[in-house]
Amino acid sequence: MTTTVTFKGNPIELQGTTVQANQAAPQFELLNGSLEAVTLANFKGKTLLLNVVPSLDTPVCAIQSKTFYSKLQNMPVEMVTVSMDLPFAQKRFCGAEDIAMQTLSDHREANFANNYGLLLPNLRLLTRAVIIIDANQQVKYVEVVPEVTNEPNYEAAMAALEQC
Repeated sequence: MTTTVTFKGNPIELQGTTVQANQAAPQFELLNGSLEAVTLANFKGKTLLLNVVPSLDTPVCAIQSKTFYSKLQNMPVEMVTVSMDLPFAQKRFCGAEDIAMQTLSDHREANFANNYGLLLPNLRLLTRAVIIIDANQQVKYVEVVPEVTNEPNYEAAMAALEQC
């Protein structure tokens, strides 16, 4: 299923087929701050919240990332923030905000963006989304935020986590 979002009110069709709840999680390969590959297999047996943002250097993305980081501190959930930012920019953001949040970059090949159907093609950015994958690597929750400049529904994501 192809999804259309708006960016500052302008419609943009996401590239690819957007991931849906109740399907096997698509594979991905992303880079961590040490430029090492991280794949879905690294999270096998864990509940995973993918906090997907266009760029950590924007206010809404920073708010979203810090909000989820704060809410998940005492929960048995792995949180990963995924963006097209370079790993160095992601590391700089975490240092400036003094948070030990795990960040992964899709900058090199847009592998995650294409496999999850979350690429804003003309901008070469990820759209704003929240994806929850359970310990069996099944997608349990997907929110593609309709307007990229808005925050996600934190309460709905937290409620979905409680079901995992």
